[in-house]
Amino acid sequence: MNIKILVRPAAALLLLSALSCTAGAQSGSSINSAGSGTAGQNIQLAAMPTPVSQSVLVASTGQNYQDSLLDTSSMFTYRDLKQTVSLNNAETLSLRSGSSTVIESEGIYLLQGSYRDTMIVVDAGDDAKVQLVLDGLTVTNAGKPAIFVNTADKVFITTFGSGGSLTVSGEFESYPEVNLDATVFSRSDLVLSGTSSLDVVSASGNGITSKDDLKITGGVVNIEAAEDGLEANDSIRIADGDITVVSGKDALHSENSDMTGYFYMQGGSLELSAADDAIQATTVLQIDGGRVNVKTSSEGLEATQVQINGGDITVYATDDGINAAQKSNMSPVISVTGGNIAVTMAAGDTDAFDANGEIYIYGGSIDVNARSSFDADRGARLLGGTVVVNGVEVTELPQGMGGGRGGHGKHW
Repeated sequence: MNIKILVRPAAALLLLSALSCTAGAQSGSSINSAGSGTAGQNIQLAAMPTPVSQSVLVASTGQNYQDSLLDTSSMFTYRDLKQTVSLNNAETLSLRSGSSTVIESEGIYLLQGSYRDTMIVVDAGDDAKVQLVLDGLTVTNAGKPAIFVNTADKVFITTFGSGGSLTVSGEFESYPEVNLDATVFSRSDLVLSGTSSLDVVSASGNGITSKDDLKITGGVVNIEAAEDGLEANDSIRIADGDITVVSGKDALHSENSDMTGYFYMQGGSLELSAADDAIQATTVLQIDGGRVNVKTSSEGLEATQVQINGGDITVYATDDGINAAQKSNMSPVISVTGGNIAVTMAAGDTDAFDANGEIYIYGGSIDVNARSSFDADRGARLLGGTVVVNGVEVTELPQGMGGGRGGHGKHW
């Protein structure tokens, strides 16, 4: 496999268009960062992706909310779900402290060793699929991302063996044209997978950011972030994996236009401690399976439309436990068709289930401990399942107007 690697001194900002630098490349099983002194190419920042309508989003006003709000048939590809990768054709990158390495070709790259002030940049083109295999990789940077994906079709970060540890310990440096404010920052689709652990620390920004889709399909992911733990524009999708997030803002945040910015989970485990929302999405937040434990939050789960079809969900919140707010042009609704849900609310003006529209309970098991259990602007209906409020099973949900944050709806 032939690849091209550019190695640049850390003091020279990669994103300055006037920058020239030295490149080194070597084909075979390893890349030597020493280089031969040939002239390198300047990185040109890719244009920010334009939000596009997502075919997976099928929610609409007047829909039977027992139906899945999202088309889940193509959420994950076969490669997304693979947790192991053959290293027979992989290139082993020889990184250096104080230098940044640019990957310009599609391929599989093995990253090992311990480094300081090193940025791994993927600039491989819009059609390239790049897989970074982390086996005993430790990167500690003062103010720039450990991994920056500038251009690619999709990048896989796969943990293997001893996994990886990525830390940004200070304030993020300023770059022209883009705000690189995450320890792992991607302008392209990003998939986290593997059989080992990935530890991410961000002392002043986000843990992991994708400007497209962010998927987690396996491995152990631990994130400590001053701002959002996991952030994506188009979607956050979880198929599997053990994920722990401690964040100074939202633990998981997916925000974009009216037709994107959704969250989907079909398996895996989430342990979330958030200063603000545990999971926030612009359009749809749908959970079909897995385990969610919100240890602390202002609002537990929040989106325009929230649907829970399965899984084991525990929420502790100080404002709203599960909230359908008017965050997009869809009608706010909370729909529960299955799963086991336990919501405990702090004292004060709080609601376990709060909708600026409607609430439908079709099935599942719900256990609420709160002063106000259900608050809906346009009514709440219990059509199936089991609902227990403060130790007492109920047979109907309250009907009322004026719900939502700061509203005066009827409360149970």
